[in-house]
Amino acid sequence: MKYYSLKIFFLILFISTSIFPQSIQKIAVIGDFQILNGDTIKNCKIGYRTFGKLNEDSSNVIIYPSWFGGTTEGIATLINKYTFVDSSKYFIIALDALGDGISSSPSNYNDNDSVFAKLTIRDMVNSQYLLLTKFLGIKHLFGAIGGSMGSMQVLEWAVAYPDFIDKIVAYVASPKMSSFDLLWMNTQLNMIETSRQNGMSDKEIKKISDMMTEVIARTPAYVVEHIKLNELSKYLEKFDKEPNKVFTLDDYIVQLKAMMKHDISINYNGSMEQASESIRAKLFIIVSETDMILNPTEAKKLIKLTNAKKLILENNCGHLAVGCEIDRCREEIAKFLDKE
Repeated sequence: MKYYSLKIFFLILFISTSIFPQSIQKIAVIGDFQILNGDTIKNCKIGYRTFGKLNEDSSNVIIYPSWFGGTTEGIATLINKYTFVDSSKYFIIALDALGDGISSSPSNYNDNDSVFAKLTIRDMVNSQYLLLTKFLGIKHLFGAIGGSMGSMQVLEWAVAYPDFIDKIVAYVASPKMSSFDLLWMNTQLNMIETSRQNGMSDKEIKKISDMMTEVIARTPAYVVEHIKLNELSKYLEKFDKEPNKVFTLDDYIVQLKAMMKHDISINYNGSMEQASESIRAKLFIIVSETDMILNPTEAKKLIKLTNAKKLILENNCGHLAVGCEIDRCREEIAKFLDKE
């Protein structure tokens, strides 16, 4: 009976992905979920979307966790508009990370939201594992792909569940925070907390936060090249907007703090060498040489330790370098996934 129920479930998925060019938002309630510090997220919800069709032997499943502040809606654009991962070959499950405003987050939680204060990247991964294995009945993954905070999740997957995934693509990636990463993150967090203590509105705080992020998201060369002086006033107007009602400032703080604690070697006495020895998946790591959001130093170290396939982007687009060379990155990702 359980077998036929699973077959019916995936038949429904096939029908839905044939009808909708962009998969609809789905929400799974995985039950009470205990995070690493012992607190429990009650009736924990995980958002996801699916793309493509599942093979008969379930050998073509790829997960795609969301980036910082992103949701599976943004991933859907990459898949449907840019074919960043080929949904005609792979059954892609895009995952809303905890704290993104879709999955359980301070903004949509009906109980004491202080439970999210100690949220970690590993908690995001553990919740996704439960979704896949207990709710969707998936026991193994062909691949995982993620960018920025999504890269943190897929690299955490590599050490948390080393036998669960065959291939992992991590772009604008980092296995742990560098001192520079923590400098800008602490600056953001301190600014937000101090501003709130002094009575600033969330709209005012988010405006400053977004402008600070914009300063380091690209390079000075990119800004000078693409934003002319006579266009600067109009460019600045985009920061004067109402706060996001889905991904709120409280959600922003939760995911920011989770990234600040990110380190895949934490359970290996801080040894990246030991952590890398535990990784069994084949890795493809894409880094941006000009990245000021996630400094590429730690990712380069992991590339050497694991003998991972690498792609070093050297454009002036900073943390958004993949978008500036999306065709090249898409082709290299496809080659990595297709290779035996």
